Amino acid sequence: METPNISIEFFPPKTPEGADKLRVARQKLAELNPKYFSVTFGAGGSTQHGTLSTVLEILAAGHDAAPHLSCVGGTRESIRAILQEFKDKGIRRLVALRGDLPSGYGGAGELRYASDLVEFIRQETGDWFHIEVAAYPEMHPQAKSPQDDLQAFARKVQAGANAAITQYFYNPDAYFQFVDNARKLGVDVPIVAGIMPITNYTQLMRFSDMCGAEIPRWIRLKLASFGDDSASIKAFGLDVVSGLCEKLLAGGAPGLHFYSMNQAAATTAIWQRITAA
Repeated sequence: METPNISIEFFPPKTPEGADKLRVARQKLAELNPKYFSVTFGAGGSTQHGTLSTVLEILAAGHDAAPHLSCVGGTRESIRAILQEFKDKGIRRLVALRGDLPSGYGGAGELRYASDLVEFIRQETGDWFHIEVAAYPEMHPQAKSPQDDLQAFARKVQAGANAAITQYFYNPDAYFQFVDNARKLGVDVPIVAGIMPITNYTQLMRFSDMCGAEIPRWIRLKLASFGDDSASIKAFGLDVVSGLCEKLLAGGAPGLHFYSMNQAAATTAIWQRITAA
């Protein structure tokens, strides 16, 4: 099998211990030769500094890195300043998102949607940045309908996005249907499949409730049946997610984007399984 394109996502560590752990994980994951690493961004600037410092460390180690940039709660002026700083530091890749409103925030900010943010980045910086945006094969939890959500995605691409990364999912048909529907709307950019390794049942349920990703019933029941047996959960998760990745790549997915949770073991195991095939 041809070696697939992958990218790997981190979140900015909040403690010196977290930073050390991430360094170790990143060095291990760098052996998989990802196209780039991305680093998430806290709404309202809560981890903005952490995002940039993590990205700069990855770049300094010789790997491509993309900060996430969220427009929620921001002004054109504040986002302009961030873009200028990114340019000054030689960053060429971005993940542009609307972001979630933090509790206590009254308004969405001057740029309401990710499509507004992409358009603003292009107006301010031309073709300097390669821009990734988010896609939701199972629909964004706040969208009115799948059709509305698909139109919102198309607007982000029309505004100037180069590629998209999907929310994670476990049903490959949801991804293939989404891609087909996007192509019918004239969206021709690569739509990379987001992959969440399964290592912890409770954590997975919590994340999925928050972001609207569906865990198929058979997977939920099987995971629940393992109780606290983390070795069985991880082994089952490896089987399920590796099988998913193989189906996606065989069906034409242009790449895989791993939500690593700042851990190396699960992503590495999936990678070894799918590239050994």
